Amino acid sequence: MAKVTFYGGVGTVTGSKYLLENNGRRILVDCGLFQGFAELRHRNWDDPPFDPASIDAVIITHAHIDHTGYLPRLVKLGFSGPVYTSKASADLLKILLPDSGRLQEEEADFRNRHQLTSHAPALPLYDEKDARDALKLLQPVANDGKNVEVIEGIQASFMVAGHIMGASLVLVEMANARPDGESIRFLFSGDLGHYDQPIVKDPAPPPACDYLMCESTYGNRLHGDVSTADQMTRIVNEAVSRNGPILIPAFAVGRTQEVLYLIRELEEEKRIPVLPVIVDSPMAAQATQVYNRWHEEHDEEYASILARKQHPLRTTAMTTASSRDESKRLNDMRGPRIIISASGMMTGGRVLHHAVRMLPMENATVVFVGYQAAGTTGRKIQDGERLVKIMKTMVDVNCRVEKIEGFSAHADWKAVIRWLEGLPNTPKTVFTTHGEPEAAEAMAGHIRERFGWNVIVPEYQESVELE
Repeated sequence: MAKVTFYGGVGTVTGSKYLLENNGRRILVDCGLFQGFAELRHRNWDDPPFDPASIDAVIITHAHIDHTGYLPRLVKLGFSGPVYTSKASADLLKILLPDSGRLQEEEADFRNRHQLTSHAPALPLYDEKDARDALKLLQPVANDGKNVEVIEGIQASFMVAGHIMGASLVLVEMANARPDGESIRFLFSGDLGHYDQPIVKDPAPPPACDYLMCESTYGNRLHGDVSTADQMTRIVNEAVSRNGPILIPAFAVGRTQEVLYLIRELEEEKRIPVLPVIVDSPMAAQATQVYNRWHEEHDEEYASILARKQHPLRTTAMTTASSRDESKRLNDMRGPRIIISASGMMTGGRVLHHAVRMLPMENATVVFVGYQAAGTTGRKIQDGERLVKIMKTMVDVNCRVEKIEGFSAHADWKAVIRWLEGLPNTPKTVFTTHGEPEAAEAMAGHIRERFGWNVIVPEYQESVELE
């Protein structure tokens, strides 16, 4: 009997891990880190609820750490099978996973040097070597909908999801999964992008399936009617009038590129003045090169800019801070400037060092351009807390706090419904995952109301038999 078990991405938008089992074969779809609340982060350190060595293969829907960041840990604990993902995602993982290992080593070192740990010594969850060991297992495939044999009896096909470069919908077909010998087709939405966004193509229509796992990040919200360009124009011009800096916490892959694309457009249209724009993330600079390389996933506008030999992701006065020393020198800058730095939810990375200095400044502005998971520092600031803990230091929040919803790389609930309208059949069951509880329940309600389908909101470690 085939079954699916939910080991992450339920009750939260992080830690995505879904285990498919059929005829003694075990496939893990996504392998993400938990982020946010301490009780979630602690799951990363717990013994996994399954034997890593028993997993035959891993499928990755896209490169973001909440879908991939546990992979080096899985390898460290005994997994040695193939890891299937799109070619662009594989390129991005070669940047993201070693960086994640380095960050964990640096975080442990920082806590040890400054005695900020309750464990002596603090240890990384995994290191850069573990990450590079995981990369050796990658099996890149085309994002073109063609079947690939993952292991004997299980095939998968990858299609553009429109979330970030390389993001995929993945249809998994398990042979002889029913008593009558018929196969079962299970579709994973991954993280869906919304329509008419710059840079990447719209999500591919969903193929026929028996079961469907559907993300619900914005299951209870819409992105709003105010244009992203108008919001950014106002924020930048107001910051200039106050002679203050702007800090944009942004994921190095996906969001940083979208922000740069928009700032370049606004400068060319003379809606904002040319300001120093500093990308404080060597990983983001590398990811931008990947974005330019995978032409088959570009939308028409992005492709046309490249064809004119222009750089769509470079503003007029843009620089990149590669080393830690270059990052520290940004503290000496004065006047209006825009610093884009990871992590996007302010859970770690260089952005925290900028935040410690800029959050107390009344003329500074922090701009959130992506989803802030519950329990993260970004969510606390976005929700209006005026005092937050960063690296065990309490920091006053006196700056302006802005939020631009339209940047989200996730489809809102209406866009998800639009995508589901393309499904050519009625699935037996839809599972709403990758959403906080209210969002997952709301998305389930929207699907039931629109289609009348059977929808389940699964719980952590719940198993469901597939018929």
